[in-house]
Amino acid sequence: MHGLMQDWPLTVDKILDHAKRWHGSREVVTRSVEGPIVRTTWGEIHTRAKRLSNALLGLGIQPGDRVATLAWNSGRHIEVWYAIMGIGAVCHTLNPRLFADQLCYIINHAADRIIITDETFLPVLMERRHEMPTVEHFIVLTDPDRVAKCGMEGALSSETLIESHSPDCTWGGFDEQTACGLCYTSGTTGHPKGVLYSHRSNFLHTLVTLQSDYMGLSVRDTVLAVVPMFHANAWGLAFTGAAVGTKMVMPGAKMDGASIHELLETEQVTFSAAVPTVWQMLLAHLRATNGQLTSLKRVVIGGSAVPEAIIRAFHDDYGVEVVHAWGMTETSPLGTMSTPTPEIAALSFDEQIAYKLKQGRPPVGSDIRLVDDAGNVLPHDGKVFGRLQIRGGYIVREYYKGDGGEILDADGYFDTGDVATIDPTGYMQITDRAKDVIKSGGEWISSIEIENIAAGHPKALIAAVIGVAHPKWDERPLLLVRLKDGETATAEEFLGFLDGKIAKWWMPDAVMFVDEIPLGATGKIDKKLIRQQMADYRLPTS
Repeated sequence: MHGLMQDWPLTVDKILDHAKRWHGSREVVTRSVEGPIVRTTWGEIHTRAKRLSNALLGLGIQPGDRVATLAWNSGRHIEVWYAIMGIGAVCHTLNPRLFADQLCYIINHAADRIIITDETFLPVLMERRHEMPTVEHFIVLTDPDRVAKCGMEGALSSETLIESHSPDCTWGGFDEQTACGLCYTSGTTGHPKGVLYSHRSNFLHTLVTLQSDYMGLSVRDTVLAVVPMFHANAWGLAFTGAAVGTKMVMPGAKMDGASIHELLETEQVTFSAAVPTVWQMLLAHLRATNGQLTSLKRVVIGGSAVPEAIIRAFHDDYGVEVVHAWGMTETSPLGTMSTPTPEIAALSFDEQIAYKLKQGRPPVGSDIRLVDDAGNVLPHDGKVFGRLQIRGGYIVREYYKGDGGEILDADGYFDTGDVATIDPTGYMQITDRAKDVIKSGGEWISSIEIENIAAGHPKALIAAVIGVAHPKWDERPLLLVRLKDGETATAEEFLGFLDGKIAKWWMPDAVMFVDEIPLGATGKIDKKLIRQQMADYRLPTS
């Protein structure tokens, strides 16, 4: 027997329809690529998105066609997302932090027909245009005068297209399993792989993230969307913001501490989300200028493990709650969040820190578990390390075009490539990427735990730990530290700082001070590149 409820396909165009109807006057504020602050509303975004949909249809875009975006976070970029998705085409977000060769590979693998871009990225597109045979049009997100000066022959102005088309466009009307968005992994091993979201998966993810134990956004919030729209679906913020009518603040291309602080204060932001490096820059700016945070209440930090020093600085100095999160492109991206249970919330802040450093528990709609290399399910005792697996209604089933082959096990779980523990309260903690874990004397050492503690040293700006070959122990940890400007330090200072905070046998065999620690395309420490750079290094203990 079937239920007798309405068949109302969960397609994301309904989210922006809702925003227009019920939150149409709420602002979307952008620091534009051209410079000035630009203000619009959810209602205006809806109208302009429909006009752009008609323009795309006029250029021959059909359901299922891939339309790429190469753009910063802005109101215009939000319009583009909904314009593409609303007509059943696939919005393919390109990450400008990838190498040009990787961008060309991804564009060709996806067979993008149109690229919609900010003028910032025109140089690389013009240089490599001949290597993108499927791309028929380039649309630049600016006015026609600026497009005319950009030097790209045949480039179209988004403003001209929007002004010259009607807002009378039919959205939706297709199956909720229709492809909606395409986002490629960062390609840390081999070629990047495409994760193809459906309308249903994005809609379900939106409902999940709106739970109070997760993003918990409401119409009363003002959200600064720092996490890029080209990174893991923007953590869903372009959907959740519209779904509840938050005021959205989009930072454009300026992500330095001073620019972020300016927007936080001038727009009275209450919530934000970004990777740890962004918050390190903000905190450094606040300390240097004696700045304050007068409205910010909560930040979600993910992408890589958050150092304890950041959690304490936000709490102790500015009264801001940090919620640690974990996810990946393949999980839409929210996987877990460390919102406290009643028992943990009742603890003192110092006692809560151990849980705040963990990545937390999964929301309804997904499930996680740990397994060993043989696939045996491991206990949730907070001690046993295992391979983290996940399944759910918004978790990847296979990569685009079947790349990577079968990626689910017999129980339907996806192996995340992370190594983790899960404690008796259900809190998961990433201890490493499987490829980064240090295997010493038959035991595992967590590089993440060491580097997060080391990053809390008063002289440290950022720290990284890798495993280096050792003739007796197989691998031993090497700690690399980039000091804050003007600081000097010794290896003994950092080893002394770690003493008592980690097991003795985890202690790094050497400390190296470096000018730069490379970050990858998603703002995480690029350990693959570090290992390549240190390939000839020999530990003094070897």
